[in-house]
Amino acid sequence: MSQNAEPTWTPPQHPVVVLMGVSGSGKSTIALRLEEATGWDFLEGDDLHPQANVDKMASGTPLTDEDRWPWLEAIASWIREHTAAGRAAIVTCSALKRAYRDILRVDDNVVFVFLHGSVNEIGTRVRHRKHQYMPPSLLDSQFQTLESPAPDEHVVTVDVDRTPREITATILETLHQDPESQP
Repeated sequence: MSQNAEPTWTPPQHPVVVLMGVSGSGKSTIALRLEEATGWDFLEGDDLHPQANVDKMASGTPLTDEDRWPWLEAIASWIREHTAAGRAAIVTCSALKRAYRDILRVDDNVVFVFLHGSVNEIGTRVRHRKHQYMPPSLLDSQFQTLESPAPDEHVVTVDVDRTPREITATILETLHQDPESQP
């Protein structure tokens, strides 16, 4: 794990964790494990895609920025509700570009966790899974769109070449949560 945040970074008391990365990086798997370990609210960001986006991806056509803005705003609204209420939460969202992350970074309670992996490693995963509308053919476009987080974004980067349990424990430790209580 590497952490782009400063060494003195202290996680918020009620974080909203945005699990980010390309399709197949393990966002949903890790989010479910975090939800089980913490009891925090969880949103599968893909569930907020308008039907037009779902249809476009299912046909193998990559989304444009114009397609993504309303979806990102819907996720940001959900995040705002949770931070305003002081409720910790977990949301999955590819958040491939800095501009996308900037929309989701509604305040200092938002913590991005970048699930990082190589094209080969994640490509193998994607070819061996079934996603409701994200065909493996779109993975290349996601890697082309991906802007790795810059140090000033204070993003926690976790390599996905370990088990889901190890990845979850690393995230919980970073957030100062008890990894021993996780499944």
